[in-house]
Amino acid sequence: MKRKHPQNQAFDFALVEKWLENYFLDPLTSYYDQTQFQIDLFETDHEWIVEAILSDFEASDIRINIDEKKLSISAIKYPPSRTQQKRSRTIEFPFYIREQDISASYTNGRLEIFISKTKKGSGKNRYITLP
Repeated sequence: MKRKHPQNQAFDFALVEKWLENYFLDPLTSYYDQTQFQIDLFETDHEWIVEAILSDFEASDIRINIDEKKLSISAIKYPPSRTQQKRSRTIEFPFYIREQDISASYTNGRLEIFISKTKKGSGKNRYITLP
């Protein structure tokens, strides 16, 4: 069943529920949580929230890229030993997130990305910068 949100954005909630179920049951999700960094997904009435635990990184080390339906998070750190520490994850949503308003915050090693269900974004692929 599709429900209309303000600004005529239609979301297939059954599809989103199935996608969330498959995401959390996928063995690769657990593997990447352990080898890259942990990601959790939450849904509220007004937004989807992606939470990533990146406690070994500073906000300036983190890049967030929006590309069609994909959200990519990468973190690169160059410690004093000059050995690069790199972690990355990509989540592919079952709808075009580039159309939505997206913001992010980073506090105490926790990155939160807010994808609005009701507010339109630029409609373009883009990088999201941290404040």
